[in-house]
Amino acid sequence: MTRHFDISPGALDGLSVIEMHPLADARGHLMRLFCEDALAALGWKGKRHICQANHTLTRHKATIRGLHFQHPTHAETKIVTCLRGAVFDVAVDLRQNSPTYLQWAGVELTAENRRAYHIPEGFAHGFQTLTDDVEMLYFHSAPYVPDAEGGLNALDPLLNISWPLPAGNMSDRDKALPRASEFTGLTI
Repeated sequence: MTRHFDISPGALDGLSVIEMHPLADARGHLMRLFCEDALAALGWKGKRHICQANHTLTRHKATIRGLHFQHPTHAETKIVTCLRGAVFDVAVDLRQNSPTYLQWAGVELTAENRRAYHIPEGFAHGFQTLTDDVEMLYFHSAPYVPDAEGGLNALDPLLNISWPLPAGNMSDRDKALPRASEFTGLTI
């Protein structure tokens, strides 16, 4: 059997980086983006399944989206990957009792490096585009529930995220997200 994934621990407990390995020949390639059996170690087999898949297009370089999460009992696990272009993808630990509470970790996802980021429940997620016309694919373990939506301001000095580029376009909604000092954490 051909190995489709290598899974490495991320910089914070619970995060993982998934390296995808395409099967290639003269025609092109086939790349497995998700496999419940192969990703069982990340909790995807049995207790979770993909409830939703989303595709985003972000037109302009330096745009920041996020930091978003769903409150319990609608908390979700995500696997995100970049299909076109490049992003600096960030997860912030919001688990109230975690030793890394309010710390962040980032990874570069590109169409070329074929990485995905596994972000478990209890983390906020966001990214900055490093190129124009970025396409991302998200797999979610829970459906989006508008009343459970939460977020933190991606430019909050308390979080001190080292975005690779000066902040570009942000939605008014993301600019208005609360600061970490106003947040009490999640019990997951």
